[in-house]
Amino acid sequence: MSLFDKHAIFEKNSILLTVGILVVVAIGGLVEIVPLFYLKSTIETVEGIRPYTPLELAGRNIYVREGCYLCHSQMVRPMRDEIERYGHFSLAAESQYDKPFQWGSKRTGPDLARVGGKYSDEWHVAHLIDPRQVVPASIMPGYPFLTSELKADRIADDLKVLQIEGVPYTTEHVENARLDLHAQLNPDGDVEAFLARYPKAVVRDFDGDPSKVTEMDALVAYLQHLGTFVDFKVYDDKANLR
Repeated sequence: MSLFDKHAIFEKNSILLTVGILVVVAIGGLVEIVPLFYLKSTIETVEGIRPYTPLELAGRNIYVREGCYLCHSQMVRPMRDEIERYGHFSLAAESQYDKPFQWGSKRTGPDLARVGGKYSDEWHVAHLIDPRQVVPASIMPGYPFLTSELKADRIADDLKVLQIEGVPYTTEHVENARLDLHAQLNPDGDVEAFLARYPKAVVRDFDGDPSKVTEMDALVAYLQHLGTFVDFKVYDDKANLR
């Protein structure tokens, strides 16, 4: 009996074929699932990753509220054309505190995983108010209303919820949430305690109007941090040594 004839046994007997499919799927599932029980974490620990500051978190909430993820992904795939355009491919650790993550599935606009520090605060403000000012061919809508005052009285509750979900915010982070939000916008103030809680956080006024805290401040702070936590030069140097 040839190999083809043996295969025909399954094709002629639907019950046998069903059992065979279930066995193969079960084996495949076990191969993928069982190793997870022996791993403490499926995400590699990466130096530099920290939870969002209260201001960045407020900006992220606005980003999600306005549906920015529907046109902008935040995940650089490990393919040459993506890396040459956007930078180092995304690491799982970069999204470990995103709930929900913002990987996206569509790019009407460019990927934003590495947008932090690429443009000035002034550029972002102008772009968000009227995108055609800086990108004439842009089809992105304007968001001039972001210059309104930021309502952040529930920011401590936001941190507390994320703490329950596993983000490593401490009681100190939660209790100082509102103070830290304002501290990040005032480089002339006492920011030592803030920077101790959020190492390497950028402290400055983001929208150019220090007289009030706006939604623009929060969103620009969020955008300016994207892709800035990890020193990818370390990864590139290790790759060159191999």
